[in-house]
Amino acid sequence: MAGTPFDSALLAKLFPTGEVGRLFTDSAEVRAMMLVEGTLARVQGAAGVIPELSAAAIHRASLELQVDPAGLAEATGQNGVSVPALVAAFRQLMQAPEHAQYLHWGATSQDIIDTGLMLRLRQVLGHYDAALDTILSTLATQARAQAVTPMAARTYGQHATPTSYGAVLASWGWPLLTLQSELTTLRGDSLWVSLSGAAGTATELGTDAPALRAALAQALDLRDPGRSWHNDRTPLLRIAAWISRTAMALGKIGEDLLLMTQSGIGEVRLGGAGASSTMPQKQNPVAPSVLVALAHQAQGANSTLQACGLHRQQRDGAAWFTEWLTLPPLCLGLAAALTQGATMLRDLTPNPNAMTATLESSQGLLAAEALSFALTRSMPRPEAQAAVKALCKGVIANGTHLRDAALARWPDLPPTLFDAAQQMGQAPAEARTFATAVLDR
Repeated sequence: MAGTPFDSALLAKLFPTGEVGRLFTDSAEVRAMMLVEGTLARVQGAAGVIPELSAAAIHRASLELQVDPAGLAEATGQNGVSVPALVAAFRQLMQAPEHAQYLHWGATSQDIIDTGLMLRLRQVLGHYDAALDTILSTLATQARAQAVTPMAARTYGQHATPTSYGAVLASWGWPLLTLQSELTTLRGDSLWVSLSGAAGTATELGTDAPALRAALAQALDLRDPGRSWHNDRTPLLRIAAWISRTAMALGKIGEDLLLMTQSGIGEVRLGGAGASSTMPQKQNPVAPSVLVALAHQAQGANSTLQACGLHRQQRDGAAWFTEWLTLPPLCLGLAAALTQGATMLRDLTPNPNAMTATLESSQGLLAAEALSFALTRSMPRPEAQAAVKALCKGVIANGTHLRDAALARWPDLPPTLFDAAQQMGQAPAEARTFATAVLDR
């Protein structure tokens, strides 16, 4: 097995990361850091901090030169960061020492690495946004189509009252819609530029340091936090928390589908369900299992990452390294969950016959609450509840039907009381409201 499933050719289709996976490669990281270095030189040249001719040469080189990440490994292992080796390789490849001497002027490794990471995270969040669009559109379309398809709601794993399949789909979609709506604020508030120098004081950048940071932020289309954030990991922790919550929302869908596809229930059918190596009859719920597993992975990674908020003094190598160990897998995990979720939901089909069979096999007990409220027209609520509870006990013990027992005792009850399609309450409206919120925005 590979070090992580996201790096495995064997598991690539089980945990597919797509374009997000390409953003967490050594080449992508080096390219992002070179872009930061080149843009920094350009804004410093415009401000007169370094010679404008040198700034132009550095910026052009940052777009043209190719640095092999493998060539940086030895020095990175010694220094703990890749930037010193990157700067040395960059200067050597420029073959213009009179200009190259101004590369990385007044910045520190963390400025370059953190800012480069933010450039990649911006793309990551864009991919998440597009994937959520796909999933939400699928859920909304199906919720509208299945708004009045009755099925049994379950609480604590037990039959509760009738609901609709469309409402179940809506309950999966609402958290994802909320999370997607947060993305605009997340991108605006959490994609920060860093330019603070060795200890966060920006000493070598001079009195123009705030203006340079603002200019760099504008050039890179990142936010200027107005201060150093070397030891304040708030923006990354916000992004990590959002990723974890989104993975949980997808994992909840997986958990429900594991139950809905169980033998003897089969209320939905999965497209492309997995085969067993020895049992020909099996169709394993692979995609739902992936979503649940990735939700667990996200929970653990986010917990570890949030602890990096305990950042000692002005800069903390151990906390920073822990981010490197946990943030990429967290991002890749959500990418895989979104990809699997989109395919799974696209191919998901309801089995109304199984839903009806579940309702019919429940001995009418899903109507117990409705019955207790109907009886309040002729008796106090506590008495109605007690009477229905006693009736339910008898129905369960005798294997009879609550409808027959109730009508034998109270023959004037409305006939719709035991019709699940007439007892779904606001479930159809919930499904349609969700569909409208997604499809008509």
